[in-house]
Amino acid sequence: MLSWLKTHPFAVEAFIEHSLVLTFAAPVAEIQALLPAPLVADSFADRWGFLAVALVQTRNLRPKGFPSWLGQDFYLIGYRAFVRYPAPNGKRLRGLYILGSETDKPRMSALGNVFTHYQYTTTDIVRQQIGGGFEVNSQQSDLHVRLAPASSAVPLPPASPFATWSEARRFAGPLPFTFSIDAGSPRMLIVEGVRQHWEPQPVAVESSHVGFFTHLKLSSLVLANAFALQDVPYHWKKGRTEQWRR
Repeated sequence: MLSWLKTHPFAVEAFIEHSLVLTFAAPVAEIQALLPAPLVADSFADRWGFLAVALVQTRNLRPKGFPSWLGQDFYLIGYRAFVRYPAPNGKRLRGLYILGSETDKPRMSALGNVFTHYQYTTTDIVRQQIGGGFEVNSQQSDLHVRLAPASSAVPLPPASPFATWSEARRFAGPLPFTFSIDAGSPRMLIVEGVRQHWEPQPVAVESSHVGFFTHLKLSSLVLANAFALQDVPYHWKKGRTEQWRR
């Protein structure tokens, strides 16, 4: 029964008040080593794979169709890898693989671990405006992100593998699909997100440190892009599972 509950058994909706996603590039072979079969690291220039950290303020998160006043407000931190999934029907779905998830509320952590494989933990999260910029910190998670004040001209991060923001936009989460796998079973769980008014804007990062990623001991990890958006209705469809061929 518990295994069935973890398959995202009902649709969920929320209002995304603010979302900030930083994408980091690392050697594609090292990203691949983090992934279970049959997922394949989504790559750029046959050299780079990508990890993302998403910092998201949600409002009124609830089962889809329930009134908004029954929803709950949570701050979420998600650690993901960009992947492709070779589905049994021959399609190659593009999406994100769950590496870890954090939230500021024990209630969300508990419920998230009942109904998903997203590996939620509870952490401290402090957000504040500083000198026209925006900052997110978590001592427990060893995380720090500071944005520069808003500007009409935002440069790509100095070490980004991308030449233009148009290239960078292909690796800006979230993507349509999120994947997780039942341990020890050839079953892929696929959750599809549905969004409206999705117009992420590039932002300049003054400084960042993501302890979750540094603990992976990758030989190289560089900031590739950062995008923010706000005030977006969003919902996740009921999860579906399928057998994949070994």
